[in-house]
Formats: sequence, structure tokens, C-alpha cells
Amino acid sequence: MTDLLPGAALSARAVAKSFALEGGARVDVLRGIDIDVAPGEMVSIVGPSGSGKSTLLYCLAGLERADAGAITIGRERIDHASHARLARLRRDSIGFVFQSYNLIPSLNVQENVALPSRLARRRRPDTASALAAVGMTGHERKRPGALSGGQQQRVAIARVLAAEPPLVFADEPTGALDTAAGERVLDLLRQYAHGDRSVVLVTHDLDAAARADRTVVLRDGAVVEVLRRASAAQILAATQETAGSVPDRGAA
Repeated sequence: MTDLLPGAALSARAVAKSFALEGGARVDVLRGIDIDVAPGEMVSIVGPSGSGKSTLLYCLAGLERADAGAITIGRERIDHASHARLARLRRDSIGFVFQSYNLIPSLNVQENVALPSRLARRRRPDTASALAAVGMTGHERKRPGALSGGQQQRVAIARVLAAEPPLVFADEPTGALDTAAGERVLDLLRQYAHGDRSVVLVTHDLDAAARADRTVVLRDGAVVEVLRRASAAQILAATQETAGSVPDRGAA
């Protein structure tokens, strides 16, 4: 197995994951994934439905335990970390943008945005600026149940912006948004990935994927292509190809 990449924001080698089916059989969802994310980099992960994109994201973030392989976040090896250590790492160093938003229904918008920083006992976050960045000024006192799905997603983005974690995982962050709001969120994620902050994005939206510095293409639980600064058309072509792996092909 190739060594993990020193100094990477995220580095993973030979990550494998399977799930049990009824009757005792197992299906391989991830088959020996290698991936690195540099500080300041935005990486998108694309592939057909069932290719393993979301499972890979959850394994890389420590939300799912990989069956095999090595994963580091910063200098922390997470694939064998205890549940307590993983919880601390997620609290202190990772931000998440989930498809399901994961807002706390009993807290208002401002309290939801401030929650990660409060739990980590960091300085009081600038919730006003974070909410303004996603177009949610004026909704601070509302609870999630009073918001549309798109508004809840924007609050989830603001929560990450306010906490300022070094590594952000985003699972279909624009799925519930209209075109204009989606563009705004993608601009924010693109701007966020700089210096020592990185973003890993799973998406079906090829225009969103094309915002990334690199795009990792999955098929049947394996990496079949890695594109650098690719256009949406190049990413589409890569997802439709039936050929095997062509590592690190640059954009034309």
C-alpha cells in the first residue's frame, strides 16, 4: 500500500467498505480507494448513482468505519480511532454540509449556526456575517421548522462558515437550492478552500464539480479517473467512459 501523503489535509489509501445483504451475502461498495486532499484545495467526487460517493465521504469523515485501509485527517489517523477520539476530531477540525441539513429543531437559526463553536468552546462565532453570506439575514430567531428546505440548507452552510474548520465535507450541498442560491453556496465553498482550509464535495451537479481543483470519478466503488481543473463537459465524458483507470489526466 502506498504511504499516506505527509502534510495533506486528508489522505486515504486502499479504503474498502462492504454492506451485508439479506441472506448473509455482502456487496462491495468501496474497493481500494486512494485519495489525497491538499491544504487549500477543493476536491469534488462524482460518479453514477450507486458508485459509492456518499459512502466514501462518510468513511473519509469518520462517520462510517471503513472495513480496510488507512485514513488520516491532518496528522490524525482515524481508521482505528476510538469513538471518543473521532467525536473530538469532528467537533474540532471538521465541518459537514449534509443533504438532510442536521439542524436542531429546538434551536433557532442563530443558535444552530453558533452550536459547533460553542461545543468546541471556541471564541464566539460571527453568526451575523455567516448568515449574511448565505442570504439569511433577518431569519436569526426562526426555528428550522419555519424554513423551507433551501433555507435550511443555507443555514447549514452558514454553520460551517461560522465555525471555520480546516476541513469541510459537503454531500450534495446545492440539492435543495434554486439556481441562484446554489451558485452563491458554491461560490462560498470555492472561496473557503484556501490557505489551510480544504473542501471535499460530493455532487451529481457537473457544473458544481467543475468548480473544484480536482475531480475524482468513481465507478463501481473504484476511482477510474482523476481530472485537474476539468470542465463540466470533460467530467461528463469521464463519467460516461467505460475504460479503466487513467490517473491524473489534466484538463485540456
